[in-house]
Amino acid sequence: MTKQLVIMDHDGAIDDYLAVMLLMTMPHIETMGIIVTPADCYIQPAVSATRKILDLMGCSHIPVAESTLRGINPFPQLYRRDSFVVDHFPILNQTETIQTKLLTESGQDFLVRALQTSPIPVTLLMTGPLTNLAYALDTAPEIETKIQRLVWMGGALNVPGNVEKNWEPGQDGSAEWNSYWDPIAVARAWESSIEIVMCSLDITNQVPVTSEFVRKIGKYHRHPVSDLAGQCYALVIPQDYYAWDVLATAYLGHPEAFKLTELETEIITTGKSQGRTKVIAGGRKILAMDKVDQNWFYDYILQQWQR
Repeated sequence: MTKQLVIMDHDGAIDDYLAVMLLMTMPHIETMGIIVTPADCYIQPAVSATRKILDLMGCSHIPVAESTLRGINPFPQLYRRDSFVVDHFPILNQTETIQTKLLTESGQDFLVRALQTSPIPVTLLMTGPLTNLAYALDTAPEIETKIQRLVWMGGALNVPGNVEKNWEPGQDGSAEWNSYWDPIAVARAWESSIEIVMCSLDITNQVPVTSEFVRKIGKYHRHPVSDLAGQCYALVIPQDYYAWDVLATAYLGHPEAFKLTELETEIITTGKSQGRTKVIAGGRKILAMDKVDQNWFYDYILQQWQR
């Protein structure tokens, strides 16, 4: 069976590391590389933690690349500092050296090169902003035909966003953070003909990270990956947290478990709704993840991380 080629682009939040850990358990996926975008993180510890996770999972052959691009609206410092915590977890610091290679080229240039040289179309799994994709489309427009689909965790369609007004005065609360960080980049992706499968807040709101679920992970603490997953999720228990990026990644494992709905949409790039992914008749067609069985999802990731 020919493996599905995937390039992952994440932005260094807690759920991004968990998404990396889930992706690495999928035998039908060949990950060409992982890009770390400096959005919901501080980039150096986020890159370091990503490389250490790949080492832990026996995937040190997968290269990591650091994006040097920046968005328009920075994530709050409070969110970004989790990257330092994860990078210091004892389970990720049992050796003095990191085996996973850090590429010398930037993440955005790696994306262009990897797509240009790929023998077959590639799936992009992007669990952060779309800035690197917008750069790639502008720099080398021909790579659009090398993208089989974009699976993106981002946006809020028919539910409120998570860019809270008390964090971002002047906003109306309709935008989701991955879109808000660089709405111009999202609009650029929407201008393309790439098939977009969107994991928005509409569906991620169905999979909260609860104390009950985190305690279930603890039952598998003798498995290093489960142990790390439990530590990561334990960090976020004091806040409202959802399995955002992990859910998007699970789609690559079992797309048949998800109901998709075609919607017509547009991206708001200015004003108080900047970053909003708006459902509007005549807009750009996307496939929105609409429903997933909650119990199936929790059982699936618990099973995958038992290694």
